[in-house]
Amino acid sequence: MVVALALASVAPGMTKAQQSSYSASRQAALVLEQQGNVSEATQAWWSLAKTYPNNAEPYAQLGLLEARQEHYKEAVPLYRKALALNPNVPGLRLDLALALFKSGDLKGAIPEFTALLRRATKDSPEAQRYTILLGMSHYGLAQYAEAVPYLKQAAARDAQSLPLRLALAHSCLWSKQLQCVMDVYHEILSLNAESAEADMLAGEALDEMKDNEGSTKMFRAAVAANPKEPNVHFGLGYLLWTQKQYPEAAKEFQAELANDPAHAQATLYLGDTDLQLNKPEEARPLLEKAVKLDPKLWLAHLDLGIIESDAGRNEDALRELLTAAKLHDSDVNVHWRLARLYRTMGRKDEAKVEFDKASKLNKAADEELYKKIANGQEKGPPAQDSSGATPQPAQP
Repeated sequence: MVVALALASVAPGMTKAQQSSYSASRQAALVLEQQGNVSEATQAWWSLAKTYPNNAEPYAQLGLLEARQEHYKEAVPLYRKALALNPNVPGLRLDLALALFKSGDLKGAIPEFTALLRRATKDSPEAQRYTILLGMSHYGLAQYAEAVPYLKQAAARDAQSLPLRLALAHSCLWSKQLQCVMDVYHEILSLNAESAEADMLAGEALDEMKDNEGSTKMFRAAVAANPKEPNVHFGLGYLLWTQKQYPEAAKEFQAELANDPAHAQATLYLGDTDLQLNKPEEARPLLEKAVKLDPKLWLAHLDLGIIESDAGRNEDALRELLTAAKLHDSDVNVHWRLARLYRTMGRKDEAKVEFDKASKLNKAADEELYKKIANGQEKGPPAQDSSGATPQPAQP
């Protein structure tokens, strides 16, 4: 935190006797601070604040004491009170902005950092600091498009900062600015040619661009650079899974689980891969574990529903498929499987409802695909459905 040393030690309108008394009490409070007597120093500043309510310094110092103890939420109203009494104290607004930032109130911190940036000298260290903090505030709020220009500017001013470029690449990826990801990726390579995280980011961007070969190549490079990087094997495994290269995908999911046995997604997709390879008994315990790790994994419920249905355990299958539908109502295969199960159970009306839902979803997906092809956004054959299985015709 920035210490607001520039505060006037006396307030306008004080008599000489009041000035003398305030100065003596102030000095005593500062000595207590220097000695580390936080509780006594706090009491001393509160006494001054009550005696001299129009003086900003006691509130600023009380805020500082709270911030030093990492009580940032408690520091905020004290800094605001001090600013209300004297808005021109150097350093005080930055104290407030940092307290907001560190307390997790990123939305509240943004206008304060914005005001500080406006007043800062262009290209100064202060301007760079505020630019980074603004970028990271937007980043923390998942406002990735808003974060990009600040992080770009900050990265341009610091040619050697790898963390800035990684944050920028993530922001570009999550705001769908894919060429930006690739541009930053090449900058990162010049700083660290073996950055597995950068390879993964480039791989995700290429995957978004529908470049399966390029994205797979990037994830293979990431695995080679650092096989212990979190999610690196899962990322490669998932790409192989989408390409129906199930045996190799399974090896990658297993490698991810060797690094992180509680990785819910790797557990799920390894189970799904076993199911795709017609190994339901191996798939079941993995899928059940995935559900325990994360009950919201709809694909795990769908796969368990398929296993139960194939085994003739209709009630168990229905429970799992209904859970999958509740979690992901827009998946064609969920409704198609439900329709088949209802028909097997003799519940024809419910089967028809589910077949109709699947048919509408198929039609909507086809129309969206044709639209993308017409606009030049999609090349090649349609992707498989989100369950990894070939979409089925929605017919009763």
